[in-house]
Amino acid sequence: MSTIDILVFSSILISIALYGAIKNRQNKNLKSYILGDNSLKWSTIGLSVMATQASAITFLSTPGQGYMEGMSFIQIYLGLPLALIVVSAVFVPIFYKSKVFTAYEYLEERFDYKVRVLTSFFFLLQRGFQCGITIYAPSIILTTILGWDMTPTVIFVGLLVIIYTVIGGSKAVSYTHKYQMILILSGLVIVFFYLIYYINNFISINESFQLLKVFDKNNAINFSTDIEEKYTIWTGLLGGFFLSLSYFGTDQSQVSRYINAKNIEESRIGLMFNAILKIPLQFFILLIGTLLFVFYSLYQPPLNFNKNLLLHQKNNNPELYEKLNNQSTLLFEEKKSLITSDVNKLSEEIITRDKLITEIRDEFENNAIQNGFDYEKAESDFIFLHFILNYLPVGLIGVIIALILSAAMSSTSAEISALSAISTIDIYKRFFKKDDDPKRDVFASKVFNLVWGIIAILFSLFFAQEENLIESINIIASLLYGNVLGIFLVAFFLKFINSNHIFYAAIISQILVFILFNIYDDKISYLWFNFIGSFLTCSISFVFYIINKKL
Repeated sequence: MSTIDILVFSSILISIALYGAIKNRQNKNLKSYILGDNSLKWSTIGLSVMATQASAITFLSTPGQGYMEGMSFIQIYLGLPLALIVVSAVFVPIFYKSKVFTAYEYLEERFDYKVRVLTSFFFLLQRGFQCGITIYAPSIILTTILGWDMTPTVIFVGLLVIIYTVIGGSKAVSYTHKYQMILILSGLVIVFFYLIYYINNFISINESFQLLKVFDKNNAINFSTDIEEKYTIWTGLLGGFFLSLSYFGTDQSQVSRYINAKNIEESRIGLMFNAILKIPLQFFILLIGTLLFVFYSLYQPPLNFNKNLLLHQKNNNPELYEKLNNQSTLLFEEKKSLITSDVNKLSEEIITRDKLITEIRDEFENNAIQNGFDYEKAESDFIFLHFILNYLPVGLIGVIIALILSAAMSSTSAEISALSAISTIDIYKRFFKKDDDPKRDVFASKVFNLVWGIIAILFSLFFAQEENLIESINIIASLLYGNVLGIFLVAFFLKFINSNHIFYAAIISQILVFILFNIYDDKISYLWFNFIGSFLTCSISFVFYIINKKL
């Protein structure tokens, strides 16, 4: 990457961090530092909620997923609008009426301190790991492709987040999210038009969609009832509904965004903003992925999008590299000629050439792995960055790289802020310093922000080295969400169930979820475990109530 690009993306990221720190540096008490004085408008709330959910993984992996599997992933979001309607109608009024700083503070009012501590523990466990991953995930890809050492990359991103999160608190996070999201959306639109420009050099947009149809990439809706399929309309509507309800209704990193609003109406409008725009945004990102598939059907891709794998093979097996590269080039030119001639009439021949190219690429990759290459991440995660680094002009590359790192910063800052809020309100203020001392309390919250930020950096540097760690952490998050949602559903709707019922039910249901996952992880889509966790927590607590009533 050129010096100009490095200066561009560094300037953008530093400017965002300084803006958040300077604009909101005055925080006199916890209400100001954690709730932002309840002064945020719906536009800031809406963009902040969206930015909190959109990590760097979204903008690195989702286009790659669209490239590989088409539009099917969009179904995971089908339940989101319904979930946000429920959150707006039920969760938001309860949180506002209770005047809480954290979602779990409400649970002590409804039950007792041990239920509050239990759910806080679930959150700290899940988000503590996730916070490090949101820094680590983009760093390992950027360092691999750009040739940087991981340590300074992780520290650079982590310190920027810590600076404005510690100084400005939750309000700084929300305001910086607003501009990060604007940057991210602008960058995606720019990439989209560049893809269209390059594709139109050979085929029309209509022919592009015909090509996607030939390869079954236009698979946005799947009505299959096979429970083993990850993405169907049913897993999206039901499993996606419970996942979104858990995330937006009980995860402090999201709750803290909308309880910062001026009033209930501003919170609701901000959430409805996401209900309306989230699916189109994800559709757009996946569409970019499918257009990348069209693009690399017209512009020859490398034998593997992972630059380190290519270098490994060039150095260790140059003869095989040259042989397979020549074979792939000849087949690619034949495939391209068929596509530009007539996509529909020559579809079978196009598919045949594509299968042969895939076999060559698989042979190349398998040989690299057999000869000692450590394949840390899926090839699909490198596709979007390969296009950015090789086909965008100097200067714009820096903007798009800033897009990716901004996404990492937005997710990480929200998570650090939420972890600090839980540590301050649910632990520090609950068990150690119950009396009010505004200066001391704000200082304590800043210290927690700093500590969690450092933990995230250390976790990224020293502990996030396992091949499947990112997938494992995401699975753990999905397994914990359902149980926490069950606790809140009981708190809201089953008023006759007391603290002991729900406390022991939550522990038992969590154990059962882990057991079921270990038995059926390859047979049931992980999305169903959010529903299973919620159902078990509610059901077991009700059984305890019946038993207790009869005794």
